[in-house]
Amino acid sequence: MDVQVFGIKNDADTRQALRFFKERRVQVHFMDFKQRAPSKGELQRFFQKFGEEKLIDRTAKRFEALGLRQAYYGDERWLEIACDEPLILRMPLVRSGNKLTVGSDEASWKEWVAGA
Repeated sequence: MDVQVFGIKNDADTRQALRFFKERRVQVHFMDFKQRAPSKGELQRFFQKFGEEKLIDRTAKRFEALGLRQAYYGDERWLEIACDEPLILRMPLVRSGNKLTVGSDEASWKEWVAGA
């Protein structure tokens, strides 16, 4: 079982996800948004499943700094913004095959590990 975790190292939920999978000896590929922005294709899956309401973190410092508080865009425009400014996303984004989660979701992760 391979898992991809997208986020930043100094985010508590991202660290929790990395620790969760490491404790269960699951191979994790971590992508740090501060080092490399996600591709549109990587984020597209998450936007299709969850939509912008669940993915965009409206309390994030970067969201405020960009002045997006009053912005009302569709999913496609939010996807473009998130590709350029991934720090406005709720973290971590976790993917294992076709299974996806946003934020800390240990219940789903336990199901993935049990089913592997």
